Amino acid sequence: MKNYLKIVDIDENSVTPKYLQLINSIIRGIESGKIEKDDILPSIYDFSIALETSRNTIERAYKELKKMNIVQSITGKWYFIANTNFNQPVKILLLFNKLSSHKKIIYDAFVSKLSSSAAIDFYIYNNDFSAFKKLINEKIDQYSKFVIIPHFIESPENTYEVIDNIPKNKLILMDKLESGVKGEFGAVYEDFEQDIFRSLEQLLEKLSKYQTLKIIFPEHSYYSKGILTGFLTFCYQYAFDYEILPSLEMEVINKGTVYINLMEDDLIELIEKIMAARLSVGVDVGVISYNETPLKKFLLDGITTISTDFKLMGEKAAELVLSNSTERIAIPFKVTTRNSL
Repeated sequence: MKNYLKIVDIDENSVTPKYLQLINSIIRGIESGKIEKDDILPSIYDFSIALETSRNTIERAYKELKKMNIVQSITGKWYFIANTNFNQPVKILLLFNKLSSHKKIIYDAFVSKLSSSAAIDFYIYNNDFSAFKKLINEKIDQYSKFVIIPHFIESPENTYEVIDNIPKNKLILMDKLESGVKGEFGAVYEDFEQDIFRSLEQLLEKLSKYQTLKIIFPEHSYYSKGILTGFLTFCYQYAFDYEILPSLEMEVINKGTVYINLMEDDLIELIEKIMAARLSVGVDVGVISYNETPLKKFLLDGITTISTDFKLMGEKAAELVLSNSTERIAIPFKVTTRNSL
């Protein structure tokens, strides 16, 4: 029997589920000729011991490979390669800056839309440019598509030269479209400046009972500065007093103010301060929160949100992969008005 430990690559740093990593490794082994038709695969028990993972992981991988008509089993125990002539799935390196509830929506929609058409390796680089650069440089020749959410907290001026090194026919940017990346490539993105401006315009009637708008925009943040540009343009055009807060630490909550928060931690602190001031949300003070989540339907009897359609973003990115398209698709914000205004 072949030494599958030299063929199978399970990366503990990857967010890709191990059963998918096993599937992808076996497919790559077939593509490279290291695994051939009629080769016997290790038993579920032997593979789980050798890879130091659960039997369920191996069993799930074999089950999916059977659905793909790559693997068959004998008496439900022994597994072998039944077919090496199959439609090769698109090999994708999926890079997210962080994990969050809305990033999970993007991921789920992306994976669901692609189904068995793609072999996806999923990594989180935690807004760290060095980690991002290392991943790209190590894997630039291994994938047919690179699908990237490019957000960094601190990075050198030449950040996007790293992305520029990726062949443009392989590149799809998600969430953020950067002018520094040149050439024809696919993108599914948010227009942060226009989206917040138009969202606030939709809320103008509700906002008119307040005097001041304050946005909580942390100094060391990966959020696009386009958000601030759109916010300031709205305040100038509609004559609102305004303030940009790096944090809520020194903030005193006053009547007649609307707060716009980007980060979930700031939302919790804001709610605590409003409650301590004994002010009424939607009457004395307004709250608008970025990114719709199920919990915001219930907090403070409903928090108004401005949010992109994350499910649509994931689906459209998958469609660009399947069609090999360089189209650029803007995903508009959706305003959900609730009692916090």
